[in-house]
Amino acid sequence: MSAATTDQSTAEVTINGTVREFDGPPHTNALDFLRGQGLTGAKEGCAEGECGACAIMVARPDESGGTRWTSVNSCLLPAAALDGGEVVTSEGLADGDSVHPVQEEMAVRGGSQCGYCTPGFISSMAAEYYRPDRCEDGFDLHSLSGNLCRCTGYRPIRDAANALGQPAADDPLAARRDRPAPSARATDYQRADTATGTIGRYRRPSTLAEAASILSADPEVTVVAGATDWGVEVNIKGARGKNILAVDRLEEMRGIRRTADFIELGASQTLSELERELSGSIPLLGKLFPQFASRLIRNGATIGGNLGTGSPIGDTPPALLALEAELVLTSVRGSRSVALADYFTGYRQTVREADELITAIRIPLPLSPLTSFQKIAKRRFDDISSVAIGYAVDIQGGMIAKARIGLGGVAATPLRATATEALLEGRPWTLETVHAAAETLAAEGTPMDDHRASAKYRTAMLRSSLERFYAEQLGHPAVTSKEVQ
Repeated sequence: MSAATTDQSTAEVTINGTVREFDGPPHTNALDFLRGQGLTGAKEGCAEGECGACAIMVARPDESGGTRWTSVNSCLLPAAALDGGEVVTSEGLADGDSVHPVQEEMAVRGGSQCGYCTPGFISSMAAEYYRPDRCEDGFDLHSLSGNLCRCTGYRPIRDAANALGQPAADDPLAARRDRPAPSARATDYQRADTATGTIGRYRRPSTLAEAASILSADPEVTVVAGATDWGVEVNIKGARGKNILAVDRLEEMRGIRRTADFIELGASQTLSELERELSGSIPLLGKLFPQFASRLIRNGATIGGNLGTGSPIGDTPPALLALEAELVLTSVRGSRSVALADYFTGYRQTVREADELITAIRIPLPLSPLTSFQKIAKRRFDDISSVAIGYAVDIQGGMIAKARIGLGGVAATPLRATATEALLEGRPWTLETVHAAAETLAAEGTPMDDHRASAKYRTAMLRSSLERFYAEQLGHPAVTSKEVQ
């Protein structure tokens, strides 16, 4: 990370090849900044990161030291977070009078009618167009899962995506992938809010020690990483952080570390980065990632941020509880490890002290061979869970040697289904055992009625989920035909 600036009153962003300055309030999102620059292709639809009308591409580092064009929701991202960064909007894709291949295919195949959502689709499609390994496995239509269209219908959009070839040899955005992405710039941006007379501040420190010191001096500082949660609070509820601390690019909170005893995930890794870099090596997380919101959200959301909200309906806690994960909490006093099962204490309340940051998540080894992540929601993708269940089970000699079950959406906190685990362990892995344990699982937690589901429905989903898990595992190599009779 490059050195910090002092008394910084502007942030510099390279947009479509031109350096521009941002000098608005620190809570200003990137979408409003871009539109203020006359770049009106990206638009506000939902202001929550669900519709994708605001999608843009940002240059992010890839694993090989080059650049990966990544689509993100500009309505959630603070403009100050782009300081020192590089952005391409839908307007920047065309080369002079020549339209971009993505734009061409969307036009000739009828992928646009009213056009409101089209620039966002094009930005997400272009990011996938430039994905380095796309030539090997084709266009991933899930890259568009965070983009909604209300009038065209998805068939012509899908046709446009599948018709795309490879970038031309002289494509400047393709060539850009071979050069390093801009390094995260240490930022200390301050700006007066003329409406309120207060001074707003956005800081992105260069080290974890500096971040911990800032948080120690002001425990009320607003900590953000991908801002996929806080951005919604800003847009919908009018939240304003007087003092913002960004931890998304801290090297000490990034990366994946493997030891003989555990796999450690940096808390500031985005879910897309984890999905790509783990490459299925933690199968339960591999089943979770595709069901977590959309690709646009996963490109910004961090695993530490999802835990930091303390939400009872976050998608990562049930899976991580089943994996017996531990959290590393760091402050100026040092670091400590806390079992995730002991982390949540009440509705959006945890044992984390006000001056502590979640810096890593540790998953102990070995991993249980039988796993499943079940998300019950009104939509299959890009929706909030009514109930979420993570399973991790070990069968030895036809007997259940170990069972871990994480639950979300059925109590004020995510929790382990310890009564069901105890009933399962030491018993044969049979349908009879599963039926008995399903009744116990149905009684775990304290489900309630709300606009997503009734308590009765949630109870029914818990009961049926164990039977579904059993059915899923019948053909698993870790379970022989003798063991499931």
